[in-house]
Amino acid sequence: MRQQQFANKSNKTHSTAIALSAIAVLCILFSSCGENKASVIVDGGEADSIAFMSTYGVSTLISDSGRISYKVEAEEWHMYDKRNPSYWAFEKGIYLEQYDDSMRVETTLRSDTAYYYDKIGLWQLYGNVRIHTIKNEKIFTDKLFWSSETERIYSDSHIRIEQQDQITEGIGFTANQNLTVWEILNTTGVYPIEEF
Repeated sequence: MRQQQFANKSNKTHSTAIALSAIAVLCILFSSCGENKASVIVDGGEADSIAFMSTYGVSTLISDSGRISYKVEAEEWHMYDKRNPSYWAFEKGIYLEQYDDSMRVETTLRSDTAYYYDKIGLWQLYGNVRIHTIKNEKIFTDKLFWSSETERIYSDSHIRIEQQDQITEGIGFTANQNLTVWEILNTTGVYPIEEF
């Protein structure tokens, strides 16, 4: 009988120790899970609102058919591959240089904000868009689109083009992507340089 009482007492002690251990483990698990939840939740939004990749202080060269064609610089570059359509965002500005076959700068482009829709090859540039060509032409607008698919540059906004001999202003613009042939759709003024 004494052995049975000892066994019962021993079982109760063993059961109590197991129960306390289980409670301690559960407390640790729940407290650590709570911490993980707080650190995992970044943005309460949908998965497509989170950038697939974000890069800061970007300066990169882009090649086409084995030759360097462009240099891109940006403070921030975010890629949204889950969006429909997917795009790259340069919301703190972009600077771009286009090179000829001899690696001479043909064109420079700068804007406050830019979006590139990678599946359709379309650039959208907003705010203080500035283009400077090898022919020393300067183009100023607040909105510009560049389609690498159609090899066209266009805008429906006010545009100013400064050339060696004149300044032309208007609303709406279309050009080939090399800016060698262009047209202002609704010209509002042509000013010979001699007047200034």
